[in-house]
Amino acid sequence: MAEMHTPYSSLKKLLCLLNGFLAMSGVILIGLGIYVSFRGAVLTTVLGVFSTHLFHVGYLCLAMGCLTVLLGFAGWYATSKESRGILLFCLVWMVVVLIVEITVATLVLAFLPIVQDAALEHNFVALKRNYRGYNEPDHFSVEWNLVMETLKCCGVKNYTDFSGSSFERTTGYTHPRSCCKDMGTAACTGRNASAGVIHQEGCFPKLLKIAKTQSINLSAGSLGAAVIQLPGILATLLLFAKLG
Repeated sequence: MAEMHTPYSSLKKLLCLLNGFLAMSGVILIGLGIYVSFRGAVLTTVLGVFSTHLFHVGYLCLAMGCLTVLLGFAGWYATSKESRGILLFCLVWMVVVLIVEITVATLVLAFLPIVQDAALEHNFVALKRNYRGYNEPDHFSVEWNLVMETLKCCGVKNYTDFSGSSFERTTGYTHPRSCCKDMGTAACTGRNASAGVIHQEGCFPKLLKIAKTQSINLSAGSLGAAVIQLPGILATLLLFAKLG
């Protein structure tokens, strides 16, 4: 005998499908969280407190992604077993996740202008005071050397940032080796600041560009996941009402 296709059975099938999309949105959040936290925003750690929000949101996306995947499977099970209690549990948590995603997307973009305005001067002062040199083992110098070598830049604003700094007073050099275009050449003396020898542009504009890109990625990913999840929430609510 052929299966009866009633609105109720069609709703169940639709919700099972939407739970699959829900789990998929969780996978997207997990991937986004891993990328931002362990690769995309790594270089921005030199911005200090002005970049920590990227890592916090990245970890939050990772946690929400794992929860969303579990909710997708739990929702599928509740739908197939017609369990009103599990459906209610999934519905409440899906709404919570949706609210968090929208909040995260809004706050990340809202926080970006604060980073742009306050981080420049803060990092300029910190570089002058705390940077020690190319081969120094302290965490601050190691991070800045990595940034300057990777992004091919020098200082925060430009190569003159080291003038009057603790680095210049200690070593007598006007800029570190990590500013050189080729550290193996004889011209990389720490005193030759010509354009052919060192990168003269500052690192802050490039770091800010990375921060903007990762902020947009986090916001777009969170909003995209919310859009995918919304139909599932509505269908779950409808099925929950029909089971009552």
